[in-house]
Amino acid sequence: MRSVVRSLRQLRLLTQHHAERHSSAYRFIRQRNALILCNSAPRSLSTLQRNGEISRMMSPGVELLRSMYSTVAADSIKVDIGRGGPMAEYEKRIASGELVDGDSFQLDTIQQLQRLYEELMENEEACRLDRYKSSEKEGRSRWMWSRLLTQPSTYAPVKGLYLYGGVGTGKTMLMDLFYEQLPVNWRKKRIHFHDFMLNVHSRLQMHKGVSDPLDVVASEISDEAILLCLDEFMVTDVADAMILNRLFRHLFSKGVILISTSNRAPDKLYEGGLQRDLFLPFIDTLKERCIEHPIGSGTDYRKLGSAEQGFYFVGKHFSSLLKQKFQSLIGDEEPRPQTAEVVMGRKLQVPLGANGCAYFPFEDLCDRPLGAADYFGLFKKFHTLALDGVPKFGSSNRTAAYRFVTLIDVMYENKARLLCTAEAAPVELFENIVTVAEAHKISPRSSRSQKSDDHDLCVDNELGFAKDRTISRLTEINSREYLEDFEEKLQQQPLQGVDSGDVVIA
Repeated sequence: MRSVVRSLRQLRLLTQHHAERHSSAYRFIRQRNALILCNSAPRSLSTLQRNGEISRMMSPGVELLRSMYSTVAADSIKVDIGRGGPMAEYEKRIASGELVDGDSFQLDTIQQLQRLYEELMENEEACRLDRYKSSEKEGRSRWMWSRLLTQPSTYAPVKGLYLYGGVGTGKTMLMDLFYEQLPVNWRKKRIHFHDFMLNVHSRLQMHKGVSDPLDVVASEISDEAILLCLDEFMVTDVADAMILNRLFRHLFSKGVILISTSNRAPDKLYEGGLQRDLFLPFIDTLKERCIEHPIGSGTDYRKLGSAEQGFYFVGKHFSSLLKQKFQSLIGDEEPRPQTAEVVMGRKLQVPLGANGCAYFPFEDLCDRPLGAADYFGLFKKFHTLALDGVPKFGSSNRTAAYRFVTLIDVMYENKARLLCTAEAAPVELFENIVTVAEAHKISPRSSRSQKSDDHDLCVDNELGFAKDRTISRLTEINSREYLEDFEEKLQQQPLQGVDSGDVVIA
């Protein structure tokens, strides 16, 4: 046995020596051989074991040798993976013509994402990113003990990233590009902020009666994902605002790393909201655990597509045409009232639906007490929405405007298709919605000289910032490129069992 160990030690030294002299060529050969040993050998050994010959054919020295090579290969492959990242993929997409070259703002942002990617790769073990290194038993134990004892804080050694800027600048695209380059074995999740908060509230309902339900929810989330990518961070709901600080303090203390996109800088979040003084500590927590990075651009990339004239009709007299278009999309099926399942057991009543298409008057979808949960439920069952009678927005229908903004956000997240009639073009729908700064720029006029619609002016910072995103998304949803991409995905994944509530294209 000593002679075998001595021989293996000599073999390992010889291997290292050759690796240093022929690093590039030898790395390829070593990985190839290691993969053969790791992938083929187990199948061969299992065959021998079934035949009862493993004890005769396998020696402890050979087993040790295979284990040694497997470890070396894994380390080598891991190093090679670390040399990739979002920057390489970004350059590849520019070279292929998929992305526009020359945007210094996007380049600056992708450099930040590359830096974060490299920090995560270097600290993979310390951040506990590998889902397979933490056993299921350990996860259950941590979840159980979180109910009984206060666990010590384990903040991640890597700070997250908070990307913010104007609409259509590529924030979501860049975050998704970064997310797609991360190893598949990592504990990671990419989710829209609306959807994330709905999930949090649903979990809180499940843990009613626990002394600190937010801590339990944070434990569950951190067990599932250490790296959390949240798209469109926007706080408008007072219920969300009141729990965010405690929720994220728990999440960060459990090692969660946040990457987020938003139209608002951290200091501008929930500006003018109810009881905002209670929300301010969350901003400090966010800035403490995330690096702020503004992304600016003079280009709204969503508006570069060719406009499509067939799905957005301006004028109330087009209601009959909308219904004809709706009927042509559903084919020979007869539309009928349906229901869509929503979280926590609720159901959304759909006036007319068939073949993945739903029809709603605007009032039924945006003038009723509905929210993001209802819209997510709708687009899990239907891929196309025909919406009749979108009005111009102002102070008289501010609440409906908020719901319409949320509806378009959820629709865009699910890559759904929109047919609608509206009182005006997308830009004009929101011309009476202004921020405080915009309102100050409006010069005072006498009542005689005021326009008839000035009385409906709505001064609302959150809505004033959100309207630009909605206008941009309405423009893209109505573009030829968006609709062609929708049709292509629809053909690849034809609807099946829509009436039973199956999830369709998202």
